[in-house]
Amino acid sequence: MCDRTAPVLVTVLLLLLLPRVSHAQGSNGVRIPADMHYLADDRLEGRGTGTPGADLAAEYIGRRFREIGLQQAPGGEGWFQHYVVSAHSAGGAGSSAAGREARNVIGMIQGTDPDRAHEYIVIGAHYDHLGLGGRGSLDPDSVGVVHNGADDNASGVVALLEVARRLSLQPPPQSVLFIAFSGEELGLLGSTAYVKSPSVPMEHVTAMVNFDMVGRLRDDKLIVYGVETATEFRPILDSLNDHHHFALSAQGGGYGPSDQTSFTVAGRPVLHFFTGTHTDYHRTTDDWEKINFEGIERVASFATDVVRAIARRPSLTFVDSPPPPAPSGESRTSGYGAYLGTVPDMSENPGGVLLSGVRAGGPADLAGITAGDIIIKIGDHDVVDLQGMTDALRAYAPGDVVEIVVRRGEMERTVTVTLGSRGG
Repeated sequence: MCDRTAPVLVTVLLLLLLPRVSHAQGSNGVRIPADMHYLADDRLEGRGTGTPGADLAAEYIGRRFREIGLQQAPGGEGWFQHYVVSAHSAGGAGSSAAGREARNVIGMIQGTDPDRAHEYIVIGAHYDHLGLGGRGSLDPDSVGVVHNGADDNASGVVALLEVARRLSLQPPPQSVLFIAFSGEELGLLGSTAYVKSPSVPMEHVTAMVNFDMVGRLRDDKLIVYGVETATEFRPILDSLNDHHHFALSAQGGGYGPSDQTSFTVAGRPVLHFFTGTHTDYHRTTDDWEKINFEGIERVASFATDVVRAIARRPSLTFVDSPPPPAPSGESRTSGYGAYLGTVPDMSENPGGVLLSGVRAGGPADLAGITAGDIIIKIGDHDVVDLQGMTDALRAYAPGDVVEIVVRRGEMERTVTVTLGSRGG
């Protein structure tokens, strides 16, 4: 591990100074890195759901909501929505978080149009990460080591706070709910809990905008998923991007491994902002030193304009599309599917998922899949990227026997794999 003494000293100084930093609405140049330094600091121990570190993060986000000038949402729980991580959920089963209380953090901006203030745009980002490693980590032998999750997903929370700051300066016609979700890494638990027990009626939610991993903007490349969930989304994004100048990739439906899925299931149009994967994903090296702060500010500025454009429209036309098939009896939001035991290389690899390793004794290892293989098909599902691999695995249950096609060098090879259970 590299020498982190200097960065830690800088972080400590920033943390000590935070109570004295001006929270004036124009102080985004200070607030974006300061928010990131706090949320991705070692002292929060990776913000594992239900841990003291996650509680510190939730309290901090609540304070920032208040400082920005947000109101508490309807519902009577102050800034927080509480729920218990069920040991019977896919994410809670076998997890140390099972039985613990977790919290979503919710703030609100009241809409300025009396006829539309009862309508809400939800802006969300999950604040939890992997804590001290173990399940979900892509760093072997990293149990007990802090996984700070600077990009995943302190960056999304920082973007959410910046959008809240910008919208508070000039509130839109519709009201806006800002929700920092917990439990995302355990299978979208926080967003699922919210949709089941919303602070405002779900039929009054016109759209949901999600930030997950927006801290590594490179070469202006910005991905926005969910554009197909409303007919108005693509023209809105394309028109606004004439000013923001991203290399924009607007694509896909509303299903994916982040909290927008819970709102898609509830029949709401969604957009998911994402700046791409990288080799630090779910590893101990996802630290604040690698964050593109200017990139977060650019994404937040673009997203603010998108929210304003949505809020000015009389309505959105939701486009319903069926989710990828899930195992019988399992909901789309109940987890990340069957277990293969692979360690993906998160660098770009068009046409499949390159593996940097496999878990010893796992289903892939037992089938002869090795590091360097590129997975291009799982069962009947073509795999062109990590999203495709996630969707493919969600289509199967533990114990299913599937054929997986891998590319090894110039050759393609088909192997038979008996899929396992996550956390099992």
